[in-house]
Amino acid sequence: MKFKSGFVTIIGRPNVGKSTLMNEVIGEKIAIMSDKPQTTRNKIQSVYSEKDFQIIFIDTPGMHKPKHKLGEYMVRSARETLQEVDAILFVVDDSPSIGPGDEFIMEQLEHVNTPVILVINKIDKMNQESFNKLYELYKDKGLFADIVGISALEGANLQVLINKVLDHIPEGPQYFPSDMITDQPERMIVAEIIREKVLHYIHEEVPHGVAVEVSMMKSREKGDIVDIQATIYCEKKSHKGIIIGKQGRKLKGIGKSARLDIEKLLGSKVYLEMWVKIKEDWRNSQNILKTLGYE
Repeated sequence: MKFKSGFVTIIGRPNVGKSTLMNEVIGEKIAIMSDKPQTTRNKIQSVYSEKDFQIIFIDTPGMHKPKHKLGEYMVRSARETLQEVDAILFVVDDSPSIGPGDEFIMEQLEHVNTPVILVINKIDKMNQESFNKLYELYKDKGLFADIVGISALEGANLQVLINKVLDHIPEGPQYFPSDMITDQPERMIVAEIIREKVLHYIHEEVPHGVAVEVSMMKSREKGDIVDIQATIYCEKKSHKGIIIGKQGRKLKGIGKSARLDIEKLLGSKVYLEMWVKIKEDWRNSQNILKTLGYE
């Protein structure tokens, strides 16, 4: 049997389960998950290897109408990817009808030659009748090479999805070592884990004005502890107070939760120091976006 390899991008409205799907397939936490929209900001490549194939998944930022320079970068990043891959997974959720966000994405897909597989996620929340109705609504659009129902959260039908993807993947070389699961530097994944915890702990309008920079990551001489220093940037003084919380409780909770996930990722003990700094309107600053790896 010949070896297959190719690139697949995952697109969809914010918060339909794209990152959950990718993490479930890879079996590791690579993309951050949150119930807040637009949590993925960079193109994250994850590598799924088996003995006879290798699929490189690209988790793009959610497609949406941008409101600032960061938003423009996110949408441009997602759009460019569509032309560069072997297949597109368009993920939708259990919404009973096709909303304007999904219509917006399908308009973009009309201009793309890449085969598109529609992935109806969250089937664990649907009965057969609801699923069939949604299936027919999308099938009538005539845009999709395949339609698959899955539950990313429960891991249901993922092998069916992988088999459908392989139908569109060409023969090719093994691009990455078989034990490699992402092309992202550890420092970036650590920053994303911290940002995920901020999103989890903060319920006000702060999240999208938050970025994380890991300024130092160093193993101690014995190699049993990794020292990490990170800065959480926010846009307003009031936001800084919300992130730190009363007597620093919120920041401590963020730090503890992040440390546990980072220790799992690195396989060693972690000493994490965090600061919160204000950078007003950073999402519209080209220089700051570059510093934080968004350009």
